[in-house]
Amino acid sequence: MGVKSKFGKRVRALRVERGLGLRKFAREVGISPTYLSKIERAEFPPPAEDKVVAIADALDQDRDELLALAGRVASDLEAVILRHPRELAALLRALADLSAAEIHGLTRMAARVARADPEDRERWASEAFRGPEARLPSGRRNGVPGGPSEMAP
Repeated sequence: MGVKSKFGKRVRALRVERGLGLRKFAREVGISPTYLSKIERAEFPPPAEDKVVAIADALDQDRDELLALAGRVASDLEAVILRHPRELAALLRALADLSAAEIHGLTRMAARVARADPEDRERWASEAFRGPEARLPSGRRNGVPGGPSEMAP
């Protein structure tokens, strides 16, 4: 099943589940009923980010999940990734095989780190890649080629 059909089927199922008519819902999210119908039937690709977000909000769904179904990444995330593309690509690849619960735990830890004093963050970052406990069997400190431990100072 392609991006078009996954997105369209999900939107239609959620809309119908909530008892929302096509015309009324289309007006609510700012698109024409004909366009929404063609999206739901996978005749058209998912709409632009702002419309996907409007659909997610109107259906009380997570914006990022619906954007992912539409084959898109939120523009604010794109801006973050573009600031540190190498490091964030390595981080995402390292996290790829973790469960949702494990990622959630790491996200909570990262939020605490982000709120910490900048000097503490700097110290924690340098300590994270020191010592034998940080080394993996592969010999790489963080297990990610091109990650912080393998970058030039």
